Amino acid sequence: MLLTTLALSAFDRSIQDYHQWDDVDTGICNPYPEKSIEYYLYLKNWIDTVQWHLEDIIRDPLIEPVKALEIKRRIDQSNQDRTDLVELIDSYFLEQYRHALPSEVATINTESPAWAIDRLSILALKIYHMQLETEREDMDETHKVACRDKLNILLAQRSDLSLAINQLLTDIESGKKYMKVYKQMKMYNDPNLNPVLYGKK
Repeated sequence: MLLTTLALSAFDRSIQDYHQWDDVDTGICNPYPEKSIEYYLYLKNWIDTVQWHLEDIIRDPLIEPVKALEIKRRIDQSNQDRTDLVELIDSYFLEQYRHALPSEVATINTESPAWAIDRLSILALKIYHMQLETEREDMDETHKVACRDKLNILLAQRSDLSLAINQLLTDIESGKKYMKVYKQMKMYNDPNLNPVLYGKK
């Protein structure tokens, strides 16, 4: 089965599971075997889905400042969790293709497979929510038509991105491309690198 087929299935399941409660405090119940690629893909999208809704909440113009700061802290942690998980998924691919021998003319991609899958996860969320916008009974037909047009573009993006990811993995396996993964060096969460934090010591 193609990797993107597995990913989109896990993403859709995560989105549907979350929206049974539609609550950012809902605990995750990952249905896949622990440490399987599906397990990590589901977890990846769950993090994205919760963060999507945290981003909605924090934009409430009437939100209390203390609550806004609490949500901002949660979003910061979510971004770190997201980055850590992308790196873990890339480690899975490095192991998967460890025997692949790059040819002498092999090239590197602009992003790793897992960062491309990160975009596919966000795209799944955009499609889900844009679909809802096309069905809103409290909006006029102009709104629905505009959202249907956007939905069609998102669906085309999903198709193109899925094709590109599958091609990238095929090229890595055949030696046409090679993987080189850089660990994200986020400085603002590191007490030794953020001057506001190390200045407090």
